[in-house]
Amino acid sequence: MKQIRNFCIIAHIDHGKSTLADRLLQETGTISEREMKEQALDDMDIERERGITIKSHAIQMDHNYNGQDYILNLIDTPGHVDFSYEVSRSIVACEGALLIVDATQGIEAQTISNLYLAIENDLEIIPILNKMDLPSAMPEEVSDQIVDLIGCSLDDIIPASGKTGLGVNNILEAVIEKIPAPSGDESAPLQAMIFDSVFNSFRGIIAYYRIINGVLKKGEKVKFFNTGSTYNADEIGVLKMGLHPKKEVKAGDVGYIISGIKQAKEVKVGDTITEVGRPCEDSIKGFEDVKPMVFAGIYPVDTEDYEELRYSMEKLQLNDSSLVFEPESSVALGF
Repeated sequence: MKQIRNFCIIAHIDHGKSTLADRLLQETGTISEREMKEQALDDMDIERERGITIKSHAIQMDHNYNGQDYILNLIDTPGHVDFSYEVSRSIVACEGALLIVDATQGIEAQTISNLYLAIENDLEIIPILNKMDLPSAMPEEVSDQIVDLIGCSLDDIIPASGKTGLGVNNILEAVIEKIPAPSGDESAPLQAMIFDSVFNSFRGIIAYYRIINGVLKKGEKVKFFNTGSTYNADEIGVLKMGLHPKKEVKAGDVGYIISGIKQAKEVKVGDTITEVGRPCEDSIKGFEDVKPMVFAGIYPVDTEDYEELRYSMEKLQLNDSSLVFEPESSVALGF
């Protein structure tokens, strides 16, 4: 566990988070030149088209530093403040955070709200001044803002550029030197927190988790604490550019589990995974049901398409657990 570092990135939308993440993947050799594309961690077409991160991602990088091999787990977070619950779960899964600030724009309000979440969870904050290659950068002013906000010294701020690759090595060095290794007990009963889930049309729901205590082994029976459901761990492993199966995932590490779950309702972000044979006593603190923030009434143009609409909504819900819907009817618009 001494060689593991779990960290997330906190940044406002369009402050260069995805581009900097691309450079980290290249520098650590996680992604080959052939596979490389802009915004490597953004899967959805709209994310690539608009240049924003909607769905958070996790990826494991291997890095050799001073002759020692380290495992770096980057747990990506969405920049938008509307996803604050998802951000809070990603933050709980980490020991440190990279605070990325655009040198041309300065600190923005949404960054501050996510930063306070990280500070409340005692994360080690590494401040990074991004987009230093732009002629409109204001390094002195923005550095002073960062110092005022988190009380670090000017030397702690790492100047960087996702475009040119400036400062990427310094960021990796800071992650290893400053962020503490995870603490946990491999011999304790299994206790893992789900921080995200995605739907795969062939495999069902894939849940991403961070193991706090214990070891998760392939094929063992697991239970989800808050829903009370039990499953077989058909496949487990770690997250590289694709899924990387393993026989076991140990305390402190981040991984995925596939157990043939078809319903998104059964996997809740923030839930705790434990063994059926030797369950842990408590679930991990801070689990809550997601509260909707944006509302819409959706009606089919042709009333005969209502069932098709409901089926489509169910499929959409599989990919995003924060979507909640219920049927209603209107005299004018139908079902």
